[in-house]
Amino acid sequence: MTRVSEPTSTQRPGTEPAGAQPARIVVMGVSGSGKTTVGKQLARALQAEFVEGDDLHPAANKAKMSAGHALTDEDRWPWLDLVAQAMRDAPGPVVASCSALKRAYRDRIRRTADTAFFVHLDGDPDLLRARQAGRQRHFMPTSLMDSQLATLEPLQADEAGVRLDVADGPEALVAQAVAALTR
Repeated sequence: MTRVSEPTSTQRPGTEPAGAQPARIVVMGVSGSGKTTVGKQLARALQAEFVEGDDLHPAANKAKMSAGHALTDEDRWPWLDLVAQAMRDAPGPVVASCSALKRAYRDRIRRTADTAFFVHLDGDPDLLRARQAGRQRHFMPTSLMDSQLATLEPLQADEAGVRLDVADGPEALVAQAVAALTR
């Protein structure tokens, strides 16, 4: 686990004082990194709502990726806005899955969901490729993995978040994420 920066609060997510903004957590990473699996388990652990970022992609984005074409920034902006809006509109703590590959994408999310904390699921590219290849019925083909890895910009020191190694498995990743959030 690599700590990037401290969360904006030491308060446990979901126990914010009256008037405080609820916890907003983005589980990020390339396709096949475990965003949905870890995100759902993290939401359960934090008694938070879960937002599946893939469900917010417009049909045109899904069709483009299914055809083996990488999304452009112009394709992504409206989708990122939908993810951020869903997080902002959640009545309490929320965990969202979203690739958030570039700093500019994370900044875009923070403009609407300003207290967002990013849990970056990262790992060995060969492991990530193998995991993605094993997925069934997903619109993102394995052929786009190299494009995603090339696009990925790691969290910077000034971004609230933590980098976790996917080799550790979902349960360990959730425990590490909770520990990072409660420090």
